Amino acid sequence: MNLFSFTAHFDSEEACRTHFKEQRDKIGVVCQCGSKEHYWHKSIWSYECKNCKHRTSLRSGTIMQNSNLSFLVWYKTMFLLSATKKGFSSKEIQTQLGLKRYEPVWAMVHKLRKAMGKREERYTLEGMIEFDEGYFTIESAEIEQQKGVRGRGAVGKQNVAIMAESTPLEDVETGKKSSHCRYFKAKVLNTHTKEEINETVQKNIDNQSIVFTDQSTSYVDIADFVELHITEKSDKQTTKESLKWVHITISNAKRNLLGNYHKIKRKYLQLYLNEFVYKLNRRYFEDKLFDRLVIANITGYE
Repeated sequence: MNLFSFTAHFDSEEACRTHFKEQRDKIGVVCQCGSKEHYWHKSIWSYECKNCKHRTSLRSGTIMQNSNLSFLVWYKTMFLLSATKKGFSSKEIQTQLGLKRYEPVWAMVHKLRKAMGKREERYTLEGMIEFDEGYFTIESAEIEQQKGVRGRGAVGKQNVAIMAESTPLEDVETGKKSSHCRYFKAKVLNTHTKEEINETVQKNIDNQSIVFTDQSTSYVDIADFVELHITEKSDKQTTKESLKWVHITISNAKRNLLGNYHKIKRKYLQLYLNEFVYKLNRRYFEDKLFDRLVIANITGYE
């Protein structure tokens, strides 16, 4: 959706609320008593359960719950987040929206990023999977706490597991192999122990998959949780072939995050990765990405 299309469809608070209700009605509203049958009270923009008479506001049960920001502000923010691959910082969104206070904007954007992550958690990768790690720079205040740590836990670096669902293709006539990559996942790691790697694999990869990794000692048990685990010595050839897509993703993610946000605290790194991966997995959605983000808003509340 481009800017002209957005402003034509969502030029007022009521237009945004009406659209949000239409999308929520498609998904369905479930009362605290479990009933899905409701009356709609337009005068107060609330649902009333036909069974127990409990009322649910249009915002309740969505990530907009308890927010004092208008529907129009939320919609403009979702448009900005979905309009570009690069993304916007909360400060830039505050500027674009013309709002005085930074904190509500920061909270709103992080809620949307959290909702993106919850949508991605619904899916597991399957087929041919590349698995490796990238090391992302975190804010200097947290770097100071890591002094003296070497190697994979190097100063100022945070381990992130990157997974890519790729399907090797081979030309029947020439025998030339290529690769088409479909979906990705990114998970911030706390320890890089084999136990955490195993848990990450179990949660994110289908057990009938074939997983490619390097020969890290943290990956020794992966074969217990998938159909086949193939390891190769880490070198330039492996980076260009067997683990091609995860390394491209790591490189693009680093460039994206550093270019837009500069300093990221470790505890928020997963949220920024959520946004990056959410857009990456929907890179062919084009105009539909905004609508998908509205759905994530409705279904992403904890």
